[in-house]
Amino acid sequence: MQYRHVATIGGQFKATLSGLAIDAHGHLYAAGDSEIRVFDSGGQLRRRWATSRPVLSVAVAGDGTVYAGQERQIEIFDASGKLVRTWRNQKLVGRVTAIGFCGDGVLAGDTWDRAIQRFDRDGKFLNTIGKDNPVNGLLIPNGVVDFGVDATGVIYAANPGKHRVERYTEGGELLGHIGRFDGNDPAGFTGCCNPTNVAIGSALYTTEKAGPRVKAYDFNGKLLAVIATDLFDTTCKNMDIAVDRSGRVYVADTVKLAVFVFEPVKA
Repeated sequence: MQYRHVATIGGQFKATLSGLAIDAHGHLYAAGDSEIRVFDSGGQLRRRWATSRPVLSVAVAGDGTVYAGQERQIEIFDASGKLVRTWRNQKLVGRVTAIGFCGDGVLAGDTWDRAIQRFDRDGKFLNTIGKDNPVNGLLIPNGVVDFGVDATGVIYAANPGKHRVERYTEGGELLGHIGRFDGNDPAGFTGCCNPTNVAIGSALYTTEKAGPRVKAYDFNGKLLAVIATDLFDTTCKNMDIAVDRSGRVYVADTVKLAVFVFEPVKA
């Protein structure tokens, strides 16, 4: 499997670019500074709105509701960008660096707790995922908790300190993991702490730092492709990643403040 770089979306953010999400219509939501910006499939800016605090992550529910992860809170907007509600739960004690959905639940990656918190759609806390281990949480030297959710509701959480991606049920049961440390084989993860970010589509997608690269795996952990290595600023880390239904891969360069877009090459 091979991918090619097809577009770059840049010049939109001044200081930070921290989160990406794709909605049901293939629109890209990019979170950075204290804003959310929405782009069509051609990369044209369609709308934007401000958040009350710097936004660290973004996710779009099936009904178009937009969730913006911030420090100690989640802001919830309707599809037009109107603020509907703000969650401030005692379980959201840190930086919400990832948001996702699992059945009727909302998942929030909390860096201070080094875990994923699960809530119902009304904001009631249900359970914590990723802390039932000897180190009481995910090992995140990079300061980010990131995860993706597949169509069956299995949660794939990056555990960079262990050089792997772990699979969990929504109830917090560890189902297994893929990945290993290897400084030479591209199928492995290098350095002190990779992968940093993950996304789920028809495959499992990961990003890494030092040096930055993007890869695709099957769900058994077999490397399918090294998507890109040389477009990113060499000091990039915590590059968020999103995948649309057509297989296009969107990656946030956190230094160049640009989104690089890749698509699979048809045989």
